Amino acid sequence: MKVNEYMQAVENDLVHTYNRFPVTLERGDGVYIYDTDGKKYLDFAAGIAVSGLGYGNQELNTALKEQIDKLMHSSNLYYNTACKEAAKALKRISGMDRVFFTNSGTEAIEGALKAARKYAWKKKTERFEYIAMKDSFHGRSMGALSVTEHEAYRKPFEPLIPGIGFAKFNDLDSVKELVTDKTCAIILEPLQGEGGINMATREFMEGIRKICDEARILMICDEIQCGMARTGTFLACQSYGVKPDIVVMAKAIGSGIPVGAFAMTENVAEYSLEPGDHGTTYGGNPLACTAVAKTVEIFEKEDMESHVKEIGEYLAGKLDELVEDCDLVLERRGTGLIQGLRLDRPVGEIIKKALEKGLLIISARSDVIRLVPPLVIEKEHVDEMIDILRSVLKGIL
Repeated sequence: MKVNEYMQAVENDLVHTYNRFPVTLERGDGVYIYDTDGKKYLDFAAGIAVSGLGYGNQELNTALKEQIDKLMHSSNLYYNTACKEAAKALKRISGMDRVFFTNSGTEAIEGALKAARKYAWKKKTERFEYIAMKDSFHGRSMGALSVTEHEAYRKPFEPLIPGIGFAKFNDLDSVKELVTDKTCAIILEPLQGEGGINMATREFMEGIRKICDEARILMICDEIQCGMARTGTFLACQSYGVKPDIVVMAKAIGSGIPVGAFAMTENVAEYSLEPGDHGTTYGGNPLACTAVAKTVEIFEKEDMESHVKEIGEYLAGKLDELVEDCDLVLERRGTGLIQGLRLDRPVGEIIKKALEKGLLIISARSDVIRLVPPLVIEKEHVDEMIDILRSVLKGIL
């Protein structure tokens, strides 16, 4: 069957809810992915910041295969050893005290929002409102969508959860204006991914922590995309020296196995969720938890934080050269291995041209090229990406 016929057959079996690129991927190796025709692509998308270890990591694969032979599912009616090890690993890297496993980042956001509400309820307050950020993205379920400021996502599903105020990112005064005696939590991404690769300033992160402490409300950090060493520290908030009350994680914590988690301090856990308040059939299953524990182990053993800082600095320098060389590139944004290039036009056509030349990149908003490669890339892969991207940009002019 020819590839276009194969893709049409796939489409016939799917509900068309995604804007997919016209390529069918089949396998991966290192930082490269191959399609059904055998064409090779340099991956600077990593499954939207998921595949931190790239593809075919034998240590991870062996651990998963061994776990498949032992136990894949038992439900949360029972303890399992893999869940224990995964929880210990996430506690170690996050600095949190308690962990709840989910199947995705969106589910973890839901759990974090519920935990904040329950905390306020157990503290015998009437707090139920949240402050979120403009240009935020936290997921597409009803709760996560309610704290996501993107009209195109929200409009068809309104009315959403009431009591949400949106502050201007990096503007403490706009946050303070929204705080009331009904605010239970402030939720933000330390580095906004979908919103355009927008970094929080140190003043903003420290200011949010101070506001929460003074108003006795919770600080929730969404580390789903910017966490797991992508900025050069295991959690992006750690680079600011700020400790939130609740942390939300997903994507790269499982290296491609679907898994999410929200973690909290002991104080929040003591006055928060109890048995029956929240649950999931598959969350914390042995296979997903094996992926988490082994991923963290590899990250620590390979000192992924230092590697990302080194390669991220090199990538930033090469992208800055593109800003200087290409008039249509206005600025570079980001840090570590979550970087963006803002252009003077929509980037859709550029992403398609890059795909044709064997480079996988994605967008953040309409005018930003988002670069979130596997964290295991080396300088040679940065050079290869820059050569392809430069040729695409020059060809557009």
